Amino acid sequence: MDIALLLVRLVLAGVFAVSGVAKLADRAGSRQAMTDFGVPQSLAAPFGVLLPLAELTVAITLLPAVTAWWGALGALALLLLFVAGIGANLARGRKPDCRCFGQLHSAPAGWSTLARNAVLAALAAFVVLRGYGAGPGALSWLGGLSAAGLLGFLFGLVVLGLLGIQGWFLLHLLRQNGRLMVRLQALEARLGGSAPAPSGNGSQRVAGLPVGSAAPDFGLRNLRGEEVTLDDLRAAGEPVLLLFTSPDCGPCTELLPEIGRWQEEHSEKLTISVISHLSAEENRAKVAEHGLEGSVLLQEDWEVAEPYGAEATPSAVLVRHDGTIGSPLAEGPDAVEDLVAHAVGGHAHLPMHQSNGAHAAHGEAVPAPARLGEPAPEVGLQDLEGRVVSLEEFRGEETLLLFWSPSCGHCQNMLPDLKEWEANPPRGAPELVVVSDGTVEDNREQGLRSPVVLDEGYRVSDAFGAQGTPSAVLVDAEGRIASTVAGGAPAILQLAGAGRPRTRR
Repeated sequence: MDIALLLVRLVLAGVFAVSGVAKLADRAGSRQAMTDFGVPQSLAAPFGVLLPLAELTVAITLLPAVTAWWGALGALALLLLFVAGIGANLARGRKPDCRCFGQLHSAPAGWSTLARNAVLAALAAFVVLRGYGAGPGALSWLGGLSAAGLLGFLFGLVVLGLLGIQGWFLLHLLRQNGRLMVRLQALEARLGGSAPAPSGNGSQRVAGLPVGSAAPDFGLRNLRGEEVTLDDLRAAGEPVLLLFTSPDCGPCTELLPEIGRWQEEHSEKLTISVISHLSAEENRAKVAEHGLEGSVLLQEDWEVAEPYGAEATPSAVLVRHDGTIGSPLAEGPDAVEDLVAHAVGGHAHLPMHQSNGAHAAHGEAVPAPARLGEPAPEVGLQDLEGRVVSLEEFRGEETLLLFWSPSCGHCQNMLPDLKEWEANPPRGAPELVVVSDGTVEDNREQGLRSPVVLDEGYRVSDAFGAQGTPSAVLVDAEGRIASTVAGGAPAILQLAGAGRPRTRR
């Protein structure tokens, strides 16, 4: 019995020690977790420090025999507090991020979290009920072991540690596999029960709705209970960024400070609307400190995200001021940041309003972007030598039109990869035509081998629906649009590696 008590105390001490150290290393996360669980904002910061210190104190007092009972009592009190807090939130339908072990493990609190804490509380209660002298002290017991016994004990700890790590890894692998299967099933359902595949003309499926198609309308309530429609968001005359998030999504939470900064810095260029789900209280707790209360719209069951093809969070799509889709769906924090950069910084390269204004200034109608399967608009632009380049020259082969700007930072980041692709094109790669702005000298300094044509008025960019740089669209061998507009280096390079076998280079 004494050995069993000691082992229980060691398990509890290990759990509380890891938890306390991890929380101190992630004080911002601990503070956020306090807020998520309902602790007032003014108390979240001090409690975010006091809790891990209390956990470390419990871990230390569990080891010596003279303080073990008090340590077990402290452990029981904390665990019962955790059980009560988690249970109260689950009863209200809330699943805030637990952050029980800081950045080592962060997941929405659920019934499994409640059960884990209940089991640990039962172990602590077992030690408390034994009264004083609950087993020998850890150090004195170890000191009484023979050399062989000590080695055996240490070996057992190593084995248990490895088994624990393996079990944790396997659990997370199974959870990730489950999430992937759910998403695959959703994709299959959208595609009529079959997995996505390239079409017969070699086109590639890009996430979200086709650029230029009508944006699905919606009406949702904000955190104040007021109904807001897509038309209301477009009323300012600026592009609208619909950003799909969830209070239970860790990357979404990490992105919130950036969203607040974007709203503050780019309010005159871009309207940002955060479309989330769950309760107003849960969302308010997440966004309050970032000044986003007025921007969050609540959907009940992904009824807005699904028509836009948003199956993961965070993801985002741009809606033009005329109510049409202005970008492929950006999935993940990095892709969302790239989309925002294209939408605001990209105005200086491929403007959304200035390019349309150029047509209006000459009395021309704004062209509707070409869609998948339609004949590609004619290029007819001068290259750096003054020769007019036409898409007819590339008829019979797939052609990738890359929309570019020498003054675009994202283009410069992509330039080394693009040059490497030019030097060693993969089998079946399409022909490349770079549609750029800027001067002849600036474009020559890029050092690209492929034809570069200058689209100073953004006529061709508008015709293809390219609203940011770098972006690209694939034209098939018959001169028809073979892909939606791909934005950002990864999506562009994916298009550049997909095509028919080449007959010439």
